[in-house]
Amino acid sequence: MAAAQTETCQNCKQSFVIDPEDFDFYAKIKVPPPTFCPDCRQQRRYAFFNLFPLYKRACDLCHKESFSSYPPESPYVVYCPKCWWSDKWDPRSYGADYDFNRPFFEQFDELMHRVPHLGLAVEMSAAETSPYMNYGGSDKNCYLVFNAEFNEDCLNGFYLFHTKSALDTSLAIETEKMYDSMHVWKVNNGTGLRYQVTESVDVGFLRDSRNCQDCFVSANLRNKKYHIFNKAYSKEEYQEERKKWDLGSYKQYRELAERAEKHWDALPYKSLYQDMAVNCTGNQIFECRNCRDCFEIMRCENCRYVRQGDNIKSAYDVTAWSGVEGAYDSMAIGAQAANIRFTALGAIGATNFEYSFLAIAGNDLFGCVSMKKGSHCILNKQYSEQEFRELAPKIREHMAAMPYEDSRGRTYGYGEFFPIEISPFGYNETIAQNFHPMKPEEAKREGYKWYEGGRAPHEITKRAEDLPDHVKDAGDDILKEAIGCARCGRAFRMPPMELQILRARNLPLPRWCPMCRIESKYDIWVKESRLLPFECPQCGVKTQISENLIGKSKVYCEGCYNKEVI
Repeated sequence: MAAAQTETCQNCKQSFVIDPEDFDFYAKIKVPPPTFCPDCRQQRRYAFFNLFPLYKRACDLCHKESFSSYPPESPYVVYCPKCWWSDKWDPRSYGADYDFNRPFFEQFDELMHRVPHLGLAVEMSAAETSPYMNYGGSDKNCYLVFNAEFNEDCLNGFYLFHTKSALDTSLAIETEKMYDSMHVWKVNNGTGLRYQVTESVDVGFLRDSRNCQDCFVSANLRNKKYHIFNKAYSKEEYQEERKKWDLGSYKQYRELAERAEKHWDALPYKSLYQDMAVNCTGNQIFECRNCRDCFEIMRCENCRYVRQGDNIKSAYDVTAWSGVEGAYDSMAIGAQAANIRFTALGAIGATNFEYSFLAIAGNDLFGCVSMKKGSHCILNKQYSEQEFRELAPKIREHMAAMPYEDSRGRTYGYGEFFPIEISPFGYNETIAQNFHPMKPEEAKREGYKWYEGGRAPHEITKRAEDLPDHVKDAGDDILKEAIGCARCGRAFRMPPMELQILRARNLPLPRWCPMCRIESKYDIWVKESRLLPFECPQCGVKTQISENLIGKSKVYCEGCYNKEVI
């Protein structure tokens, strides 16, 4: 086993350590050790992840206007989902011979500009019923949901899986009838939930609670019924107390949300959230084993630097999606995939993909773009299996011998993810801006693209403060109004399904536009993935704390938290 080694990141110039276990992983998958630190490797991947922006753009094949994650002025060829998934074009027709006189990434960038891109990263079934979403599949009747799969009748959220009828909810798995919640699992009929509420029914404004029913404005509950402000009531008493709060009133909803926050803060928080996690480090880890420096993962094993993953095994530096084994430095990949390296988007049912973008299925692809299905292709050109086996190793050697050099002198040989400067998106269009924020002049100085455009302003016909306080006082005419967002000032319209849910569940009319509601939860989630040193005030043990808990008066290590709560 190799000894631990300290290296200097060629991007941020900070030192980072490659552990013996890391060297074993790199040797197993036959890649050289990284020359970028973990944070800078994450930044590169995130600069290819344009999760939220939606623009109106004409398809470059059928010329019909639809929503796209590429702005109209983007220099790339972009097809709407219907055309991209169709048989009207062949990705192999754009194939190119490999040129050993030029760096690989230079040739790949040219291919990226020739081959059609998928306007929205969604499966065709989702695109037909949910045209206002990105990064999703098998979703039905959803609106403005992102990084979502197997959902129905959901609006305004991210990271949703197997969820039905959720509004303004994010980070939800196997839930139904949710509103204004995040970090929930197997909950039915929940409102205002935060920080891991699981396996519960008919609950509101709970924080970190499990197996509860008919509980309201409480925290740290386990196996409870009929609790309000952590006080036990009889069924009849609970029902009478609950009637005092009319959540259809915006004023009462906001007052209750503020009271809930104050009540939560008076009770202990756990410094990190891990459940059924064995030998793991990181935050928001569930049913995992041997996972280090991981965040928001579930049912993973033997991983490091993995974020937003479910059922991922033996992987390093992987971001988003599920069902992958043996992956490295890749983003938004999964579903029965194996041996995926340096790949962004897709790799569904794939094996042995390297340096590919939006390649979906098949095996043995190297440097391919928008390959919907195929085997033994390099730069989208078809080869026989024997030709592929002979050429691919030569390209790896060439990448090491003639690395690509970006505008700042950073070098990218075999073993490094795509340079940020060849991302098809502006840096500020991607989630890299959320996790690694930069000012326009900083990004441009680094050689990164920056999207200068903006949304066309729409005339506001009703201010947020002029909306009726109670949902029952809103007529159908509100669907015709262009409401001015109280946070960003942009105009937004309320879709009929949203008004229907609010009326049916007696919930207040929104004052913020959908994207502001989504971004407010996303900002919290970003802070949850930033860990700082922490000393438990109860026992003095040194551990870590997520940034979003800084300033809370009662934060305990897991051991002390369990002693007080369980």
